[in-house]
Amino acid sequence: MRLGPGKHLEGYKLIGGIEPKEFNYFHELVLNQELVRTHGRACNDGFLGGMVIGLPPVLNFCRNTVLRDRVMRECFSGEKSICLAISEAFAGSDVAAIRTTAVKSADGTHYIVNGTKKWITNGNWADYFTTAVKTEKGYSVLLIERGEGVETEQIKTSYSSAAGTAFITFDNVKVPVENLLGKEHQGFPVIISNFNHERWVMAGASIRASRVVVEECLKWANQRRVFGGRLADQPVIRGKLAKMTSLVDTRQSRLEAITYQMCNMTYQQQAKSLAGPIALLKTFITRAAHEIADESVQVFGGRGITKSGMGRVIEGFHRTYKFDAVLGGSEEILSDLAVRQAFKNFPKSML
Repeated sequence: MRLGPGKHLEGYKLIGGIEPKEFNYFHELVLNQELVRTHGRACNDGFLGGMVIGLPPVLNFCRNTVLRDRVMRECFSGEKSICLAISEAFAGSDVAAIRTTAVKSADGTHYIVNGTKKWITNGNWADYFTTAVKTEKGYSVLLIERGEGVETEQIKTSYSSAAGTAFITFDNVKVPVENLLGKEHQGFPVIISNFNHERWVMAGASIRASRVVVEECLKWANQRRVFGGRLADQPVIRGKLAKMTSLVDTRQSRLEAITYQMCNMTYQQQAKSLAGPIALLKTFITRAAHEIADESVQVFGGRGITKSGMGRVIEGFHRTYKFDAVLGGSEEILSDLAVRQAFKNFPKSML
């Protein structure tokens, strides 16, 4: 259900008794946002976050139907897991800077892959790696299975090891040519094909986490006693609560407006018309998270920087909210993308 509407849902019993053909992006939005209420930022990524971004390219671009169906079945059953391996030490938002190479073997039956990937969610325990590589005449995407020559190492991040964030090394890894996703040397459409959905998922999760924080602040301000009354009786605190509430409400509203558009557009229409708006939405939401993280700590005081007790949700959010401002495209890159997309469709008579 976290992969959005599609044929992949057929034959499965969905949460809430929803028929696969009736499932839409609002259903997925509810599911994704409810998961956020676990208060575990890294755990939420660990709950097959890698599958959400790593499996769609396989479903949409793998021409080897036997391989595609096997991987889908194994990942959906939980028997195996998958991740998306694009970022490298010197290539984050700048995808074209990747250095991992894939060279065809002399007999043309395999690619020989060499290179490294970094900051790969779920990579530490993944069985499959949807991997961006440089080929002779461009960029390609390969589905690489864990095996000889594939090594993964845990990367310690500020939000815990539960997400399985990894540094991956490919050392002369033999990959069958049938594992090519899309066309050889034309991998960029495959790489970016799921970016809109990925950013929309992250935006929904980030704003729901902000909502959780605002809820905690409202409850705390009502029960905390200071200077002979409730914390909420202080005008400066009410001002902070008003600011945080307005930040959350406006962003959630914008998220739902774009979700409605997604429900009423084809995949091709979404790719053409929503890349900019979704990029701007994610930036809009992560900027709000920055303000809410700061204000919520001020409301909670010392408890807001304590990992246990009443302030643990605030502390966790303040420690991890920046992940969404970087992952899936940094705020600066996405803001620029949104403006470029707007100019792209300007009438030529205005130039």
